[in-house]
Amino acid sequence: MKAKEILQITGISGALAVGLGAFGAHGLEALLLQNGRLDTFQTAVNYHFYHTLALLGIGILALVKPQWKGFALPTWCMLIGILIFSGSLYVLSLTGITWLGAITPLGGIAFILGWISIAYLSYKNR
Repeated sequence: MKAKEILQITGISGALAVGLGAFGAHGLEALLLQNGRLDTFQTAVNYHFYHTLALLGIGILALVKPQWKGFALPTWCMLIGILIFSGSLYVLSLTGITWLGAITPLGGIAFILGWISIAYLSYKNR
């Protein structure tokens, strides 16, 4: 995956994180409080932002080290982690469908694999 593509994904992810965070804080606050899930929604937004910043770092690294190979794996791991971890928490917070909490850890595993793959990427491309 090329730096340009990673940075485009990062821009979209960041915009979604800001939009969802703002919408949750203002437009959905009453519903989230009613569901008792304001903290859960905030956790989703926080992890969405943290891993969007990780995507930004991967994209910058791809710009600085274009000769390195293997940027797709950490990018996909972070993106899948955002979709599964944060996505399941967003939906859980809004709908109260509690079984979604069972898939949230799969997103966490994707995040862990993403961070490990960044370490491996730097080792492999010394």
